[in-house]
Amino acid sequence: MFGSQSVDRALAILTMVGRAAERGETLTAIVAESGLNKPTVRRLLLALIRAGLVEQDEKSRRYFLGEETYVLGSLAARRFGLLELAIDSLVRLSRRTEDASFISVRRGTYAVCLYREEGTFPIRTHALQAGFEHPLGCGAGSLALLAALPDDEVDAVLAANEAVLGEDYPLLPPERIRADIEETRQRGYSLNPGLIVPNSWGLGAVVRYPDGMPAGALSIAAIDSRMQEPRQKELGALLIEEAGRVEKKVAQMFASRVKAPVAAERRIQGRNVT
Repeated sequence: MFGSQSVDRALAILTMVGRAAERGETLTAIVAESGLNKPTVRRLLLALIRAGLVEQDEKSRRYFLGEETYVLGSLAARRFGLLELAIDSLVRLSRRTEDASFISVRRGTYAVCLYREEGTFPIRTHALQAGFEHPLGCGAGSLALLAALPDDEVDAVLAANEAVLGEDYPLLPPERIRADIEETRQRGYSLNPGLIVPNSWGLGAVVRYPDGMPAGALSIAAIDSRMQEPRQKELGALLIEEAGRVEKKVAQMFASRVKAPVAAERRIQGRNVT
């Protein structure tokens, strides 16, 4: 089993391989730069290869970043790209409401908060911070994400999280989450009435990709006295408005990515014709 020292060493070697980019890196160079002996470097490289993070060219015997790093990079780019597209909306939400606003994304059967924008109201709730994660359906943004999934996927998520829900979220059994999903779909935004941290309420609205699947969720959190009717409807409308703005930016981003290779192909075809 790997200890923390081995993990640190493996990540350092992964970074070395990554810096070599297209030329690849040799075993000799990795040994020299890392200061580790050759058997240790080989063992760590084999572990990275098994994980798909590194691959070795059969002819040159050089090491390159593996396919899994491309997948991880694509996911990271999508997530951090979404944050960049949403930051103006988060700032607007916190300025208009004076409450904290957040953007969360899905990570497997959980939702993770990417960013928190502080409001100016002096009494704040600290139930959610950047990096915090909850099972899908637990919390306003998390519930908005789950409600946007197809029913069969909702069933799979709740089944996978059944044990942790029972142990850590006693106020949110699967049947309660299913009822909250239906209400979220009807309202257009989710509501968490202090079911994770007492007196900390939240509202959330999903942001969708052009294909309709959830890209992330915007949410607002405040103390319970600031989340009662009729303010819930006011805040819900603001969330839906800003989620729509982010969706337009996401759609434009995807459209530009599609147009770029098409335009390049047309230029190539045009040169071939002439």
